Amino acid sequence: MSDIIYMDNHATTPIAPEVLAAMMPYLTTNFGNASSTHPFGVTAQDAVEKARHQVADLLGCSEKEIVFTSGATESDNLAVRGIAHACREKGNHIITSTAEHHAILDTCHALAADGFETTYLPVDKHGRVSPDDVEAAITPKTVLMSFMYANNEVGTINPIVDIAAVAAKHGVLFHSDAVQGIGQLPSDMEALGLDLASLTAHKIYGPKGIGALYVRRNTPKPPSLFYGGGQEGGVRPGTLNVAGIVGLGAACELSKNYMETGKSRVATLRNVLHEKLSIYLDNIHLNGHPEQRLPGNLNLCFAGVQSHAHLAGLKRVAVSTGSACDSESVKASHVLVAMGVPNELALTAVRFGLGRYNTAEEVDIVADEVIKVVNRLRALAPE
Repeated sequence: MSDIIYMDNHATTPIAPEVLAAMMPYLTTNFGNASSTHPFGVTAQDAVEKARHQVADLLGCSEKEIVFTSGATESDNLAVRGIAHACREKGNHIITSTAEHHAILDTCHALAADGFETTYLPVDKHGRVSPDDVEAAITPKTVLMSFMYANNEVGTINPIVDIAAVAAKHGVLFHSDAVQGIGQLPSDMEALGLDLASLTAHKIYGPKGIGALYVRRNTPKPPSLFYGGGQEGGVRPGTLNVAGIVGLGAACELSKNYMETGKSRVATLRNVLHEKLSIYLDNIHLNGHPEQRLPGNLNLCFAGVQSHAHLAGLKRVAVSTGSACDSESVKASHVLVAMGVPNELALTAVRFGLGRYNTAEEVDIVADEVIKVVNRLRALAPE
């Protein structure tokens, strides 16, 4: 594995050494249950509350507005399903987009069985939602809208602040799957205008299996998806994953520093990779917004080269075709289809996800490998 260059940081990130160091005591000697009242439990509970403060500090919110979950998928389900049912007396209408993560789309589809209706708004050619379209879709029965902060496949950043203004104007709660944006983009919840936001540790150099849901003060409390011991204010019962929570907190603290110093370096590496590929390969197409995009995201279509064949040829490079949750699919990405990318071209997409540990030397090696593989596969293609 040490010989493979990792550029799939939208799928997951390695655990930062500082995060692992913070977690280790709670995987070994400080193993207490945070619900216990003896010293082992008190030590664990203190660690949980310290982590809650670290998460809240990154989000610019109160510790009381943070609920720990098992990750982004649970947070998305808790927000959308929970708020839909909590506000059922006010209405049964939800608004989202066709380019959302399946944790949102599938949850909305499932809510149809409970009598909820969802409007799926289109996105433009860059993958952005129009605030005007959002406002036009609101009805007297609309209780919730959910739009991702930044797209996990093409990196496009949505106009979250403008959408939040529309939501506030009409008294509609606004949730964002903010997984890709948190830790890379401005993350102050009050400034963004969000009522609920999902995040997960493993996208910000923390451990897998732990995440959080931000629930703004005075927002209706989403009913739990589970029954159990009443932890996390009854919103998320279950024995707390203390080591994971500590890791999430440490990752959030690191991310706050990274946003000030690391974004421009990663964006520069991303731009160098794009430039080199563009110089030596023709018929490549950038997917997503050329400017309003995540600093490490580069999603390209290589015309005439099927993405699965492309990835198979990259023996020394770890990249993906799109969402890791859809890695078994040979269908065109639903995000690219929503953006209007022709199906044949969409099947050639490759997502490069650069991160804080990638280097200029690695960028050169990856560019050379991609150029070699694309030229070889194009030469083999029938006329």
